[in-house]
Amino acid sequence: MTPRRLAAILAADVVGFSRLMGENEAATLARLRTLRTTTIDPLMAEHHGRIFKTTGDGLLAEFSSTVDALRCALAIQTKQRETENPLPLRIGLHTGDVVIDGDDLLGDGINIAARLEPLAEPHGIALSARVREDAAGKITLDYEDLGTPTLKNISAPIRVYRVRTTTPERAPLPLPEKPSLVVLPFQNMSGDPEQEYFVDGLVEDITTAMAHISSLFVIARNSAFTYKGRAVDVRQVGRDLGVRYILEGSVRKSGTRLRITGQLIEAATGAHLWADRFEGALDDVFDLQDRITASVAGVLEPRLQRAEIERAQRKPTHDLDAYDLYLRGMAELHQAGAGHLIAAQALFTEAFQRDPTYAAAYGKAAFCVSLRITNFGLTRDTPEAAEALRQARLAVANGRDDAAALWSAGYVIGYVGRDLDAGLRLIERSCALNPNSAIAWNRVGWLNSFLGNHGTATEFFQRAIRLSPADPLLHLSQFGMAMALLHLERYDEAVTWAERAVQEQPDHTVTYQGLAITLAMAGRLEEASRALATFLRRAPEWRAPSASSPNRAMYRREEDFARFMEGLHRAGLPD
Repeated sequence: MTPRRLAAILAADVVGFSRLMGENEAATLARLRTLRTTTIDPLMAEHHGRIFKTTGDGLLAEFSSTVDALRCALAIQTKQRETENPLPLRIGLHTGDVVIDGDDLLGDGINIAARLEPLAEPHGIALSARVREDAAGKITLDYEDLGTPTLKNISAPIRVYRVRTTTPERAPLPLPEKPSLVVLPFQNMSGDPEQEYFVDGLVEDITTAMAHISSLFVIARNSAFTYKGRAVDVRQVGRDLGVRYILEGSVRKSGTRLRITGQLIEAATGAHLWADRFEGALDDVFDLQDRITASVAGVLEPRLQRAEIERAQRKPTHDLDAYDLYLRGMAELHQAGAGHLIAAQALFTEAFQRDPTYAAAYGKAAFCVSLRITNFGLTRDTPEAAEALRQARLAVANGRDDAAALWSAGYVIGYVGRDLDAGLRLIERSCALNPNSAIAWNRVGWLNSFLGNHGTATEFFQRAIRLSPADPLLHLSQFGMAMALLHLERYDEAVTWAERAVQEQPDHTVTYQGLAITLAMAGRLEEASRALATFLRRAPEWRAPSASSPNRAMYRREEDFARFMEGLHRAGLPD
């Protein structure tokens, strides 16, 4: 039987670490070492905590007592606030069941603490209701109730609280030169929770339409949706995401009628610049989206050319049932996980079967297969992979000006079909059509890295991170940075990015492989061996690639493949 125990878990992370490293790497690393040696390590020992995992700028620690864990978190943040020029640390706390795996711990107790940490303010603490209940009567604190926000890959609702403290002002992200905008999740006013997917999909389409306007800088959907279900301070959202304007609203769907309300807010002042209501039949959903896009664009940038707005108004399909299936598929795709990917793939397939010209549905169905190859043991020599390639080509044929269809199809053609040059051209076209798509910049980064253009790849990964700095898929760009830096032989930096990716998404199995390789090439062989063991335990179906195998690592340059394999063997993979 797998050994388990109850533990209080503390997850900590430095906010904006990549930006700080970019500004002054040596100084940031020195500050991080000082934080560990003068604050975190002594206070962990004092409060009987054990750090069981570190990830560059973050850590996970366990305590047998919830009260000890909370007192340790408070002590760390108190000492940080008394320090000159402190690193902005966030802490998440949860008490729950954990699985013992040698010196490591696994399970929902860990995952929930890691998901709570991003909800804390810099220099602050976010905790679950379980922690608050266990500490009641022992520690007196003032709390801010955040409700039950959606926590990625956590199915059960978790009530979350922030500890109210006086904290140093968060350093805002620099504002882009263009007018910058985030479209926050709209409220579902239909009274039917089953309509959440429709409202979320509608907002995603509005975001995509806004992003097509090259005169705007638009934050990606995934970062925007970290605010779903939360009461937001628009000024703080502006600082967190580095935007001037915020679009929020609500959707009411009743039978075949829709009512969409929207309001545009200046983040710095909270002033309302525009508000309107759009009503129509469900058949008019795309027209309603167009009217919102044109109205907001008109307020933000009067000089926008009408042609650019029209480019944002292309209809994805004329079949509303197919559109509904596509939205359901997107809801599944954003959940990740093997079962969700298979469900999403089936919904996208049903969508393009209803509308054989639905380019985005072809592209997303094929993209699901590429994710299953990367993460869940599917190989490129299967009939399913061949069908994904056929779907990718249909996506291109039916959507030559559809940015979403082009990046997903381009990645499948490059990654699954191994035609890296053709795939790259398609994703570059997608980025030209929609320069605000974080996922497209991520995928063009990966294909450049596979081609050996590692310096260019790091620039694209950084762009993806800036476009979606709070993205639940942030680990994909962090992992990409790690692998590109590995092949630039900047091994210590590569380790930092790989550790970040693991902390950001501990369930992303292939990231542990990258962590093992980067640690090994940096000479940290004992840690590399542990990371590789974690990867092999989580991916028992994985087999080491050979130069001729269908699932060989994607690198075009032999020296890149050789470095990839050298790292695996140094980490302990048998010859």
